[in-house]
Amino acid sequence: MDNRPIGFFDSGLGGLTCVPYLMEALPNERIIYFGDTARTPYGSKGISTIRNFSMQIADFLINENVKMIVIACNTVSSTCLDELQQKYPQIPIIGIIEPTAKVTAETCNEQDHIGVMGTKVTIKSKAYEKLIYNLNPKLNLYSTPSPALVPLIEEGIIQNEIMDLSIKYYLDHFISYNKINTLILGCTHYPLIRKNIGKIYSGLRIINPSAEIIQSIIAELKAKDIFSDEPVFDNTFYASDLSENFVNMINRIFENSGFKVVFKSFDLETPQMRC
Repeated sequence: MDNRPIGFFDSGLGGLTCVPYLMEALPNERIIYFGDTARTPYGSKGISTIRNFSMQIADFLINENVKMIVIACNTVSSTCLDELQQKYPQIPIIGIIEPTAKVTAETCNEQDHIGVMGTKVTIKSKAYEKLIYNLNPKLNLYSTPSPALVPLIEEGIIQNEIMDLSIKYYLDHFISYNKINTLILGCTHYPLIRKNIGKIYSGLRIINPSAEIIQSIIAELKAKDIFSDEPVFDNTFYASDLSENFVNMINRIFENSGFKVVFKSFDLETPQMRC
């Protein structure tokens, strides 16, 4: 047993979409979350910049004595996972893409037309295609970047005509031309607009990596025998910019949950914590 918290990080608030699934499956676990809200989005930045930001955040989480790091960010998972695992071999580090690729390969067949939507960096990396084709080379995969959606989500523009028009701008032709019947939400921000997508494209099967990663977390905790048997920490949420949207999203996720939440702001460039 290991009562240390699990570390999560993302470029912003998107990785928060993993948290309800974790809390439902593992109510004894506690988390430390870091959202790099001051420097979001990562998806349009250079790989060397993404790598430097990710190493800074991983260093921070290691210093917070987490027992595992979950990269709740497709962009980081597609570009830096191997390097992070090599730098920090003392703890398990899990990316969000591989669990989703496995589920897709196991549950889809050659009659399906599978779409991947994500940031520019994730789509350019072809990380989903590589992993899925390795597991099931007969599948039909198509991908499209949708870079404007993350900034809109970070600003809380979700249940709004602007968001629906933006989704249609990116997906209308992509879905119709490629006859997509299954869509992978290749960014952890996108589950926040899952209802929008489902409303616009009824009948579309949507695969949500924020849900699919939970079984991989459980498997790793079991393999290392590091489940928590008693919650001795509060869930703590750090942000490089403790914005109103970030706080509101966490409050919405934990509303009526009974879990205590602590908000903290942390400047990675000049490490002075502000509560």
